[in-house]
Amino acid sequence: MRVTQNMLSQNMLNNLSNNYSNLGKYLDQLNTGKKVNVPSDDPVVAMKGIGYRSQVARIEQFTRNAGEVRNWMDSSDAALDKATKALQKLRELAVQASTDTLGADERKSIKKEAEQLKEHLVDIANTNVNGKYIFNGTDINEKPFKIENDKVIGIDKLNTKPVVIEVAEGTKLQANVNPKEMFGTSDDDSMFADIQKFIDALDDGNEAIEKSIGVLDNRIDDIINARADLGARSNRLDLIEDRLSEQEIVATKMMSKNEDVDYEKVITQFLTQESILRASLSAGAKTIQPSLLDFLR
Repeated sequence: MRVTQNMLSQNMLNNLSNNYSNLGKYLDQLNTGKKVNVPSDDPVVAMKGIGYRSQVARIEQFTRNAGEVRNWMDSSDAALDKATKALQKLRELAVQASTDTLGADERKSIKKEAEQLKEHLVDIANTNVNGKYIFNGTDINEKPFKIENDKVIGIDKLNTKPVVIEVAEGTKLQANVNPKEMFGTSDDDSMFADIQKFIDALDDGNEAIEKSIGVLDNRIDDIINARADLGARSNRLDLIEDRLSEQEIVATKMMSKNEDVDYEKVITQFLTQESILRASLSAGAKTIQPSLLDFLR
């Protein structure tokens, strides 16, 4: 077969183009740190990368969901802790007021303090975290309690539906507590109604006050039981968060192994390809002979 000058030139240009393409590919890998910058670079790696990225994205979303549940649980527990302390203080006042040696003025002072504690408990029941009322079930935008004529109302309309959030594949956790388990079943049979009975009893006598002590004990137990259930769910959430953390590490490692370049290897390939390109340019310059036009210039 006859080899012409045009064939030599065309082959050299094709080879130079391939060399530049390879050099550009290695340069892109060094710049981005990724093996694949377009799917055509390696379709298999690209398809695996989509799967790994989807897995990491799901784990990150579950981690955010777990954080939301954690925030809700911690806020609820902190509020219930304050409610327990307020009820214990009311019980102390009831014990103090039940003694025969206490005068009318002293009981009047206790009454004022008890009224303030009742309002404090209403504020706790209306706890709002990030714009959400955490003691009103799924009706998070509605303030659950208010005081009208010294009476706390709202329990009759409380939303008791559980706030359930998915924190792992196929695993859902209830983030809130049932408000009626703590505050009572109705406006007339509630923690606030019992506190008001104690306040009124301060004007009636010791027998009514002593009865309030046992009632307050029961209300304290209700809060403690709610916190115990919340604590059990919080412990489970700890385990789920640990598992999510481990899964994220493994998934990220697999994604990195699939997509990220080995810099030492790519730098070596880049330098090799650069040497090949220089050799090609040098050889091409010597191979292509001057044409007649070059002599006529």
